[in-house]
Amino acid sequence: MTERVLLADEPQALPRWWWARGLTLRERLAAPGRPAAAAAVPAPRTAPWSAGDLAGFAARLASLGLGEELASALGDELPERLAARTVRPSWAEYVEKAVAGAPTRIERAEVTGEGAEVFVAALRPLVDTAAAEVAAKLTLPQAECEVVLAAFERRLGGQLARQAARTLVKELHLARTAGRLTGADGRERFASFVARTGTAAGLARLFTRYPVLGRMLGQSATDAAEALVELAERLQADRQALVEGLFEGRDPGPLTGLELALGDTHQGGRAVAVLHFAAGRAVYKPRSVEQHEVLDRAAAWLDAQVPGLGLRTPRSVRGTGYGWLEFIEHRYCESTDQADAFYRRQGALLALLYAVDGADMHYENLIACADQPVLVDAETLFHSGLPTATTAGDDPAARALAASVHRTCLLPHLLIGEHGALDISALGRATDGSYPSDVLRWLDAGTDRMRAVRGPAPSEGARNQPLPQGRAPYADHRAALYEGFRAGYDAICAHRGELLGEDGLLAQWATAPARLIARPTRLYAALLEESTHPDLLRDALARDSVFAVLWTESVGDPARQRLIEHETADLWRGDVPVFFHRPDRADVLTSREVRLAGLQAGSSLATVRAKVAAMDELDRFDQEWVISATLAVAAANAPLTAPRSALAARPVPAVVPEPSRLLSAACGIGDELAARAVPGDGRVNWLGLERVAGEHWAVLPMGAGLAEGYCGVALFLAQLGAVSGAERYTALARQAVRPLPALLSALVADPELAAAVGPGALDGLGGIVYALLRLTDLLGDEELRGCLPDALTALAYAAETVTEEGAHACLADGLAGALTAVRLAHRATGWAPAGELADRLAERLLAVAERHSAAPGFARGGAGIGWALLRHGTADGSAGSAHAQVGASLLRRALRAAPGTGWYAGRPGVQLAAVDALGSGALGDTLPGAAACADLSLRQGALGELESLTVLAERGRTGAREALNHRAGELLALVEQQGPRCGTPENVPSPGLLGGLAGIGYGLLRLGFPERVPSVLTLSL
Repeated sequence: MTERVLLADEPQALPRWWWARGLTLRERLAAPGRPAAAAAVPAPRTAPWSAGDLAGFAARLASLGLGEELASALGDELPERLAARTVRPSWAEYVEKAVAGAPTRIERAEVTGEGAEVFVAALRPLVDTAAAEVAAKLTLPQAECEVVLAAFERRLGGQLARQAARTLVKELHLARTAGRLTGADGRERFASFVARTGTAAGLARLFTRYPVLGRMLGQSATDAAEALVELAERLQADRQALVEGLFEGRDPGPLTGLELALGDTHQGGRAVAVLHFAAGRAVYKPRSVEQHEVLDRAAAWLDAQVPGLGLRTPRSVRGTGYGWLEFIEHRYCESTDQADAFYRRQGALLALLYAVDGADMHYENLIACADQPVLVDAETLFHSGLPTATTAGDDPAARALAASVHRTCLLPHLLIGEHGALDISALGRATDGSYPSDVLRWLDAGTDRMRAVRGPAPSEGARNQPLPQGRAPYADHRAALYEGFRAGYDAICAHRGELLGEDGLLAQWATAPARLIARPTRLYAALLEESTHPDLLRDALARDSVFAVLWTESVGDPARQRLIEHETADLWRGDVPVFFHRPDRADVLTSREVRLAGLQAGSSLATVRAKVAAMDELDRFDQEWVISATLAVAAANAPLTAPRSALAARPVPAVVPEPSRLLSAACGIGDELAARAVPGDGRVNWLGLERVAGEHWAVLPMGAGLAEGYCGVALFLAQLGAVSGAERYTALARQAVRPLPALLSALVADPELAAAVGPGALDGLGGIVYALLRLTDLLGDEELRGCLPDALTALAYAAETVTEEGAHACLADGLAGALTAVRLAHRATGWAPAGELADRLAERLLAVAERHSAAPGFARGGAGIGWALLRHGTADGSAGSAHAQVGASLLRRALRAAPGTGWYAGRPGVQLAAVDALGSGALGDTLPGAAACADLSLRQGALGELESLTVLAERGRTGAREALNHRAGELLALVEQQGPRCGTPENVPSPGLLGGLAGIGYGLLRLGFPERVPSVLTLSL
């Protein structure tokens, strides 16, 4: 049915069955006499499966015991038949009442506001109906009633307008195209549309065409009215308690203002509100504040153990299922001493929250009040959370990170999107910026050309910062932060008996209900926004298909699958889904108090008890590494407003680089990696620093990759074990790669997942293939040898899906890396399919090589592409192939244009590629130099820059051995005297091969035993 036909047959009043298509799949199933599939009456299909199968919706149908045939029958059922077997819902009655009370004609619409709110006048009958219901139930003094009603109308009008805006803009454009708008300019024509829509006939036409929109608006209006009346009744009942509990006996006077719906709505449109009285403010929380009382008592207990700490928490008044909090004013620190005190308390608060498994303490939940960091939302203490689904079994490093200080969100925590990253932690958000993901915005609002666009939106600085913009950030007060953390941590350890006893404090706090965060709020917000598209509002089954994305998100995650129907019900109500639990139980409660038995792996109280009992000096060291790493990456991720200082390497006298001395230094690094390893379930892994979303950094459990993953660490440890003869390193390497077989099987079973990993030789499956080839020999592991076909199959999937432009052609994560790895596999195994795949990849790479315009670097540039082609083209000993000629041309071009330092993207990497593929004469008579730097890593540091000199020395180049020995002696002296300084922000120790400890150790082994340790930078076997 076309839009023209619909426009020609617009209803002037609501049909009796207008609401039927607004019923969800569950509601249609629950109605008696549901249609059999064979008896369904043909009708224009509006159900989502008409546009193609959606995996998530199919999973939901299966969970409800439905086949597609019956689901299609439910979608095709005529609305009059559906209405005849269903009771009219309350939201439909509300909408009908509002439409009946709407004016029959509007001479001139008053269009005000910005963005979506320009449509408020069109929806005024729904707002007025709800306001009349609220007014009839309010028992506050008249002046306060006026304050409440004015706030309610503002809040509800804006909410309804935002929900309806996309549909109304579509109708606006249809009306403009059909010539039904009047007026001399765009604003007058827009006003005529609003006037026409806001009448009884206009709203009837709108809701008949979009019954799901009617449901959304009716539900939101009735919920908002009920929530406001509830707030007003609680205020009336608790006034004296507020005077005594929040205002210390001082009457704040009458209500003069009201800010509604601050933050997300839950449980039927309920949200935080701020009440303005004549002489003060109070915060209303529509959920239990018992966790705030737990925080009060916990902070008071810690105060008693740490002299002079003085942590402040908001005063509170508790009701049944709700409560009131003191309003905390944001105030900046006035001196350096105050700032130090603030961060000292922040550190102690971090230790306390770590001990009791606090989570989600992001920038909106903490207010900086002079020298006090005050938590104003403490509903997520004892938050062990639901287990996370994994591809290759449990990851002990991921588990360790989830249980660490990182989980609190007090420390820097990145929200990553297509426009970069934003720190959403309580320590972050120091400056205004933009959200990293696109949001919906409105252009030409209030005119007949109004339209939606997507783009970055401004993100204002929050009230969690103790210092104004332009003043010294928290990094300058990190000593105070560490001091407070250590004082708090040590106090908890020293007095843990008071917490752990049978009648101890933890047991006393065990029944306070807490919130359970099952998924990121931004996922729910995205579903709510996307489900307002007008194409989804003609039939509720179409909108149901959007919410069924939750099934796709929950593949292999049975715990979260049990939540989906409850999440869907909340989303249909316009709420962000919310769940609760009690610390002493494993059950979970939904927003409607449905109990889901045993959903958590165990009680969060037991988890906290075990954590507090295990806190010791070693654990504190691990937590301090997480703190230092997150602070370092926050500084690296922050936009530079002034040059950032870097610690220069202190000159030290060179030493004699004897192989035994180099081996000893490498063993020291191996021992450090062993100490940093996180064991569990027969495997080990590490936490490390990794680049994400371009050049942003994050603290993450290591993935499987070669460059910064556990395959690279295992390669160093296995090589160290082979050279030193120490079985402890070999055994640790075996434990590190134990998940590989299961991971590769999963990638073969899911080509899309393999494509997400990518084919590259450093950051993708090519690197895993190379690691398998090396580790199979070093460890003598036949299971790893048997994984190689799966690895090559997954690599082929990944290579088939990448584009042939830009970085996707490069060595690090593109076709050049895939070609290199597959060619090595064919050489090592003689497996014919590998040779065929290498030839196909070489042809694809050749097709784009000559038009490649990326930088000339080795890992991510033209030098790596040329090197890969040249090595492939000369594999049979001939240099005359097109691959060899194009590769040589690219290499020589890169050598002429090579930029500054570093193996990864600078001149040293290009020199290495040229020497390795073109021979020692490629550099002429000069020897490559190496700049002195504090970074010793392979990626950008001194050991990476030294590799081309190592290759020249191996090939007998005059003067190369002498120069190499001199530089090796300088580097060894640096390692011995200053430690292995990684190529990470602030040189924080990290395990990785290219930027971290494993690579420095491997580089030392390469210098001492070049005949036994092949170059990992040229992917040699």
